Order: sequence, then structure tokens, then C-alpha cells
Amino acid sequence: MQRLAGIILAAGASTRLGQDKALLPCPSSPLCGAPGTLSSVEGWGQTTFLEHLLAQVKAAEVELVRVVLGANAPAVQQKISFSPAEVVINPNWQQGQLSSLLAALDSLPRGMVTGALVCLVDHPCISSRLLRRLIAEFERTTKLIILPTYRGQRGHPVLFSWRLFDELRQAPLEVGARYVVRNHPNDILEVPTSEEGVILNINDEQTYRKILLRHPP
Repeated sequence: MQRLAGIILAAGASTRLGQDKALLPCPSSPLCGAPGTLSSVEGWGQTTFLEHLLAQVKAAEVELVRVVLGANAPAVQQKISFSPAEVVINPNWQQGQLSSLLAALDSLPRGMVTGALVCLVDHPCISSRLLRRLIAEFERTTKLIILPTYRGQRGHPVLFSWRLFDELRQAPLEVGARYVVRNHPNDILEVPTSEEGVILNINDEQTYRKILLRHPP
């Protein structure tokens, strides 16, 4: 029986932010402030961004899940409980996000997956409702790539058809999955959404605080 896979990429070192994005927000984090401030006002302080993403993927009824860890894998596994099959360790995480995506693809059962919904821990502010909508569009259309847009700007997550898996494996590591997206301009379906989280990338404290001030999607 063919299934859709949900892949969460969380292997990076988060050098620009200075803390592992997978474990944000944490009440003891200097970015979150004291208890009762930004992180806890809207409910984000009760979980980590990685746990939120994982919950949204499962709430969208994606049963085949892979979470790719790398730079801070032991600390993440100590903090968050995963089933053994969910975790993929990427020893080559320094090579970039594409190396993590390929590690996840290689862990999937051959010939049993229709596509991969690729979520980034850098873009945690998304809802299961959005994920279900992307999946529905994927099942409805013949397009090879499904992605959300906010006010005309493309964002994440991105859903790739299994037909592109081999092409992803051949893409330059320094360019990443964008290489495949650029090669298929006519095979893309853009799905407009009101969720600004699809374009909010947690690379700095300013964006992090902007997300904390929002209600969890």
C-alpha cells in the first residue's frame, strides 16, 4: 500500500541563532525571557518547535514520519521522545539540508511512497490544516511539486512527488532541493494560504520573537 511520507529536517547546528531550533522555545532560554513573558503568553512555552511540527504532521494523518537529526542529535533525543522508526541520524549534516533530505528518502520503503512532505524546523509556525490542504491538492492534481504561498511569496513545507526522488539525489548539495524546483517550473502547484508562518524562517532573535507573539497555528 502506497503512502505519503512526512519528513522533518532538524539536523543543522543553528549557528546564527545560537541555540538548537529544534528545542526552542524553552522556558530557561534567554531568548524566551522569564516565565510568563513571550513564550508562555500564547502557549508556545509548553512545547518545542520540533514537537509542534511533529504533532501537526501526525494530526494531518501522515503515518510514515521521519525526523532527521544531526548536529545536536543526542540532546534532542534526550529532550523529545520519538518512536525508533521515526529518527534518522545524518552524519553528514554539515553538507546541508539536501543531505538530510536524502538520508530521510533513503530510509523510506522502496516503491511504497507516493511523495514526501518536507518540513523544516526553521519554519515551525504551520498548522495541520495547512498540511492537509497541501496533501489534498497533491492527491487531486498531477503536479509534481506542491508548495504554499503567502501574499505571493513561496514558503514551506514543500511536497515532492516520488517521481522526483532520483532527481533530488542528483541535485548539487550546495544548491539543495531548490535545484529541482527550478528545473520544474511547469510542474509546480502553488497553494495560497493566510498562514504567514510558511515564510517565517527562524534565523535570528527578531523572527523568533515575532513567532512567539503569535497564537500557535
